Amino acid sequence: MGVRVLVVDDERSLAKVVASYLERDGHEVSCVFDGRAAVDAVRRDRPDVVVLDLALPGLDGIEVCRQIRTFTDCYVVMLTARSEEVDKLVGLGVGADDYLTKPFSPRELVARIRAMLRRPRAAPAPSPEQHERTIGALRVDPAGREAWVDGRPVELTRTEFDLLAALSAQADVALRRRQLIEAVWGADWVGDEHLVDVHIGHLRRKLGDDPAAPRFIRTVRGIGYRMGRG
Repeated sequence: MGVRVLVVDDERSLAKVVASYLERDGHEVSCVFDGRAAVDAVRRDRPDVVVLDLALPGLDGIEVCRQIRTFTDCYVVMLTARSEEVDKLVGLGVGADDYLTKPFSPRELVARIRAMLRRPRAAPAPSPEQHERTIGALRVDPAGREAWVDGRPVELTRTEFDLLAALSAQADVALRRRQLIEAVWGADWVGDEHLVDVHIGHLRRKLGDDPAAPRFIRTVRGIGYRMGRG
């Protein structure tokens, strides 16, 4: 299960502690301590997971995440010392898969990464459940991991596509946040389930969906989300 992990944090002592826990879990770990070095290291080493602090010298974590998302679909876990929701929303809005607020338990970080790595990293062989789906102007190909709106391709992160695939697989069913968490992050994921809302908002924006009059993803009050009629 060991993979390449890049830890990016200007608190060198914390980065080394995190690295030691990840190495004990069987991963190959490297550390860098500023934003520009992080972008270079991701481009050069192609890690599977990036543990990325929000507050970095050079480039901050948000800009690092924006830049690396142009050439890699690796998992990104954002670390922030600030508890304000805006930081979490902004961090996730640029393509982070998960976040932790400092101080955090390195064991929890390791558990989050384990859960992410259980998700498929590539399209498996097609099965009856992976047939192409059409919801009005939206077309979803789970096997090829592609989506189109009005015939135009939609660029989605891994997490955004996994959410769309989970919803479209049961287009007539309202899914609770916990069901979506288990489908996308895994049954052993622990954290704020409103993480789903952040990714749904970003997915809607990319699909050109108006939350006030959604075509593709509807909010079911008190429950969660379901596909619209397109």
